[in-house]
Amino acid sequence: MPQAATPPAAGAGSTAGAPPAAETPAAPVQAAAPPKPKKVAPPPPPRETALSDDPEPTLLPNTFFTTAKASERYSAIVDAGGWPTDIAAIGPGTKGPAVAKLRKRLAIEGYLPAGAAGLAWDPGLTAALKRFQAHMGLRQTGIVSGATLKAINVPARERFNELASSANRLAGLNFSFDDRYVVVNLPSTSVEAVEKGRVAHRYVAIVGDPEHPSPEISAHIQVVNLNPTWTVPTSIIKREIIPRMQRDPGYLTRAKIRILDGSGKEINPKSVNWSTERAVNYTLRQDSGVGNSLGSIRIGMPNKLAVYMHDTPSKGLFGADYRFLSHGCVRVQGVYDYAAWLLEGTPGGWDKAALQAKIKESAPYNINLTKAVPVIWVYLTGWSNGDGPANFRDDVYNVDNVGEAQVSAQAMPVR
Repeated sequence: MPQAATPPAAGAGSTAGAPPAAETPAAPVQAAAPPKPKKVAPPPPPRETALSDDPEPTLLPNTFFTTAKASERYSAIVDAGGWPTDIAAIGPGTKGPAVAKLRKRLAIEGYLPAGAAGLAWDPGLTAALKRFQAHMGLRQTGIVSGATLKAINVPARERFNELASSANRLAGLNFSFDDRYVVVNLPSTSVEAVEKGRVAHRYVAIVGDPEHPSPEISAHIQVVNLNPTWTVPTSIIKREIIPRMQRDPGYLTRAKIRILDGSGKEINPKSVNWSTERAVNYTLRQDSGVGNSLGSIRIGMPNKLAVYMHDTPSKGLFGADYRFLSHGCVRVQGVYDYAAWLLEGTPGGWDKAALQAKIKESAPYNINLTKAVPVIWVYLTGWSNGDGPANFRDDVYNVDNVGEAQVSAQAMPVR
């Protein structure tokens, strides 16, 4: 587009009375490019699991008997044809056959009165569904979706199998139910501090992954280690440390893991042939402090399998629904409160503030409990402490098989 001529200066060859020359239009200003939108991380998936708010412990002296009785009740449900396993994703406000089928499903298991009917959603159905969610370890939303949808469509035969298998694992249980004891139910990824038959505190836990499952074990908690060091297990040296050092020779130094020989003398990592398994002949020990794999607190419970409970520097993992992530030991959220509960009655006034103050000194420090606290790690995918519907969790370790041997054939699901 041709530009307009530049007007003459004022008084230079101008004609009196002539209209003023038109002003030259300003060159168009190019609009600034809009800023690139910042990449926003997608929101994390909604948290679907929840700690139980039931004051009754998972494990009581009669849990074997009540769980065995529950397996008989669920076996009868299987023999009668089971329950519907095609429940739809629905919630309050829904009407029609899908609501009727949900009522039937919940009534068969005992969450609603037998023969409960109706095509419209009502508060009674919401309450029954929330109770079901609580028994599954899920958030009580009162809506059938996500993990709730998956759980409600598990066949009755599988629930019977979980109860029968759990009862079998509890048979012959030898555990001292003291006034104060600790229960870790591995499938629930939770820790219960039990006092006088009631849950005083319940904590989120991280337990062993399927390749490194946490064992079923009973012991006594005897000591709380502050600012602990971590001795790397031989299995981790073989599977993780040696391959890592082959790729990254500076890893141990950055992680503050020292190599010690049989006399306790420190060895230079460069002197070890990492293309072999020579490193397993040494002790690999991580210094206490920030970044230590055990965090700030270790809960000592001497046992033949050398497992224990501890803090962790990776606290964000407690916020996930899937918490089968450790190499066999149990990590505890809220470990300061847990340690303070364990230390009640031990001289020194070891409340949470006192523990934190001692940890700030950075030096390792051991506190022996005046009275050891019994602790048991159990694997209960199904359990009951009463006559109503049972509690269930996923069989992440894939070990439930007792019920499969007891039920000869899968009954046709109710439609």
